[in-house]
Amino acid sequence: MIGLGPVYAAIGAFLLFAAARVACDAANPRRVTSAVFWAVLGALFVAGDRLPRSVVGACVVAIAVVAGCGGVRAGRGPESDGAKRDASASRLGHRLLVPALLIPVLTIAFLFAAQAAAKRGHVLVDPKQVTLISLAFASAIAFAIACAVTRASPVRGLDEGRHVLGSIGWAALLPLLLAMLGTVFAKTGVGAAFSDLLLRHVELDDRTIAIVVYGVSMAALTAVLGNAFAAFPVIAAGIGAPILVAKLGADPAVVGSLGMLTGYCGTLLSPMAANYNVVPAALLELKDPHGVIKAQAPTGLVLFVVNLVLMRLLAFG
Repeated sequence: MIGLGPVYAAIGAFLLFAAARVACDAANPRRVTSAVFWAVLGALFVAGDRLPRSVVGACVVAIAVVAGCGGVRAGRGPESDGAKRDASASRLGHRLLVPALLIPVLTIAFLFAAQAAAKRGHVLVDPKQVTLISLAFASAIAFAIACAVTRASPVRGLDEGRHVLGSIGWAALLPLLLAMLGTVFAKTGVGAAFSDLLLRHVELDDRTIAIVVYGVSMAALTAVLGNAFAAFPVIAAGIGAPILVAKLGADPAVVGSLGMLTGYCGTLLSPMAANYNVVPAALLELKDPHGVIKAQAPTGLVLFVVNLVLMRLLAFG
């Protein structure tokens, strides 16, 4: 049965490749510390589950110190001829979008195939991780197709990926760190404390009011923390499960899925979601560092209202 081990190993190998490339980049003023950051992170992905907890903790502290001291820099990207690149882009046209569009399509295909095989008694993929493993397989195939479409070597593709990763820097770890923060919140009972505090001041016996409070809380906490992964365990444990589902009889699938989507509306509006909103502005060299947020704010607000309406209509049958 295929688990997440090979996926983590592949990610770790890429990070170690990035570290080696950064270490050889004489144009990077922080090449040593940047290489250490990516190398330690890559080692954790490859062998973290086999290392003592104290060693893993020390590694996490080390990369946090390096990032906090400004030790992670992008450096120089792969050398390329601008005229040739533009000519290649014109020649390939919309075919350049094929690899990216294949990722969701192949992910869903692998997911359904694995589920169908499991129903026939052939469990090929860990059922708890089937979505992530399907995404990994889809990404690997899309990468191979991208190399074939562009006629570029895999090393060139990895090097381009390394440069993008370096441009994002330590912010690339934010989704992982914030998801872990959400788990910590759930384990320490923050959701129950939030529910107790809220119920002292707000009556949530009405379904519409409960849904509005749930949605606003999801979006607001997501905006503060920068990621819905961290907010969801707190709000779901504080309002979603005990009030909407247990007390008012809402469908847990609707409450969970639309609640997370409502949290993402807060992500669209928050500079705390640096890897989504601040880093793209820097990569695109926008004059306004909050240009991405301003452009997507109307969409986020409209989606927020639509999600609340859908939740009210669908959650109670």
